[in-house]
Amino acid sequence: MPELADPFFEPYDRDDIAYGSAPSLAVEAFIEQAGVAGPALDLGAGAGRDTIALATAGYEVTAVDLSARGLERIRQRAAKAGLSDRVQTRVADVREVEMEPSKYAAIVATTVLDHIPRSDSITVWKRMTTALADTGFLFVEVHTTEDPGSDQIPGSRSDAPVSETAAAVINYFAPNQLARWATEPESRLRILHYEERLEWDYTHGPEHLHGKAVLLAVRERNHPDWYGQPPAFPRAQR
Repeated sequence: MPELADPFFEPYDRDDIAYGSAPSLAVEAFIEQAGVAGPALDLGAGAGRDTIALATAGYEVTAVDLSARGLERIRQRAAKAGLSDRVQTRVADVREVEMEPSKYAAIVATTVLDHIPRSDSITVWKRMTTALADTGFLFVEVHTTEDPGSDQIPGSRSDAPVSETAAAVINYFAPNQLARWATEPESRLRILHYEERLEWDYTHGPEHLHGKAVLLAVRERNHPDWYGQPPAFPRAQR
């Protein structure tokens, strides 16, 4: 039986695991282009689509999530791929995770800061930016007020179908809010990719619409190889 503390037990317990296995596009693109590895932190790792991609690329990943079932699926996926030695899991609330300054070569937080109150999300954000290594990258994805599940305009006026897990989202981000955080001087970040978009989701439950903000950033003085997502005018293969 699922534990009451695991709100995502059922989606992660399915044969066809919720959210699929493909990594976030920005994470995948950065890994392929920059080729940097080291310790990584995947906050709100779910069933591990980004965790496994990072481990495959050589990162040593700590996957954190409230869902014990999701983390169990990560361990299964890691074992199947021969990556168990690169993946650790931890059942925890992201608000309780201490992050050592300048430690992580990669920090991923996919739909995490929108699952906790705004004041807590600011605190976690500051911990994340402090914990990022000088040559590391940060990837953050959040639901925005464009999402049909939002109680704010314009999402609240949408008649598009809402996600089966919309109740877990309590902090919808306003336009440009995530970008403003990333450009604050104390964040010490340089934005490689940022967009706000609508997207149809077919990875779990009935089809539904999302409003998302997506951020990929590095330290302000870090200039890794980066040709965009997808790569713009890549060098021809010879």
